[in-house]
Amino acid sequence: MILGTALVVGALATAVTFLFMTPKYSSTTEILVNRKLPSQMQGAQFQQSQADVQMINTYKDIITSPTVLRDVNREIKHYPAYHGSMKSLKKSISINSSQNSQVFSVSAKAGDPKTAAATANLTAKVFKKKIGKIISINNVSIVSKATAEPDPISPRKKLNILAGVILGLMLGVAIAFILELTDRTIRDERFITDELKLTSLGIINKIDQKVIDKMAMRKKELVKNNRLSSGKVRRV
Repeated sequence: MILGTALVVGALATAVTFLFMTPKYSSTTEILVNRKLPSQMQGAQFQQSQADVQMINTYKDIITSPTVLRDVNREIKHYPAYHGSMKSLKKSISINSSQNSQVFSVSAKAGDPKTAAATANLTAKVFKKKIGKIISINNVSIVSKATAEPDPISPRKKLNILAGVILGLMLGVAIAFILELTDRTIRDERFITDELKLTSLGIINKIDQKVIDKMAMRKKELVKNNRLSSGKVRRV
């Protein structure tokens, strides 16, 4: 039972993973925040770098604002596997940065690898174009463009199947345990005499149905033969 349950649940997990779960692809572009200072102000470069790092959090909010995403949505809406809404676009974009780093990444997820790459690249492009007008600072440059990755990030097929098998094993153990607890079949004569304090009248062995059928057929043949014998005696 336990093995059977594991196989059934594992098969269901496989079917759901391959038939019902839509693959998701991700692409990432990297953006550098670095303001160039005049030669006479090179001594203040460190302080300026720290200020640029602190500005990254502000840039994250600007990237996911309607000011940027509206233009991205307009250009990307004809790409395959794109749902075509500002809400889904914002949900598909994630921004990550390392502590004290002037580089941050813009990642986009989509049901098509080319759409994911185009979304990330267009977001970075529109952001770079808009940021100078929004805060009058031109310190953003695109370090690396996103490329279409052929391997999906989800679903994780092997992990889902393994999780299904493990869940099936756990479910099988639980079912077997419950059946064992609720089973009231008496398998030992001592349970009747020692636990229930009853008198045992004997043991009736289990008879296979085929044996019962054969005995019934023999009985019918005997009855038939007896009737034939009785008829012959009467005629004589």
